[in-house]
Amino acid sequence: MTRLLIRLLINMVAILAIAYLFPSLVRVDSLWSALGAALLLGIVNAFIRPLFILLTLPLTLITLGLFLLVINALMLWLVAGLVGGFHVAGFWGAFFGAILISVVSWILSRVIYS
Repeated sequence: MTRLLIRLLINMVAILAIAYLFPSLVRVDSLWSALGAALLLGIVNAFIRPLFILLTLPLTLITLGLFLLVINALMLWLVAGLVGGFHVAGFWGAFFGAILISVVSWILSRVIYS
């Protein structure tokens, strides 16, 4: 349970960092919006993303896995549409925002868990 809460906080900090560094891509109105986005992004990545990956498996194989970046962008875009106060600047904002959030989240995880 503690690991789940730490993971949630890491994702929230990553979302806030990207919103601060790249406000043209991602905008967050409050800490609660960032927390809600991190929570919903975790739920979407746990339940909806695997279904998308399964349905697009041939396309993912043809593109040697690069289509997974598109799936990540779609998941972030979906969360932005569902969480009030969390905004993404279109598909390309979601695309680059998802990449940047993943990188920041990975770095923070390495720092905390090492």
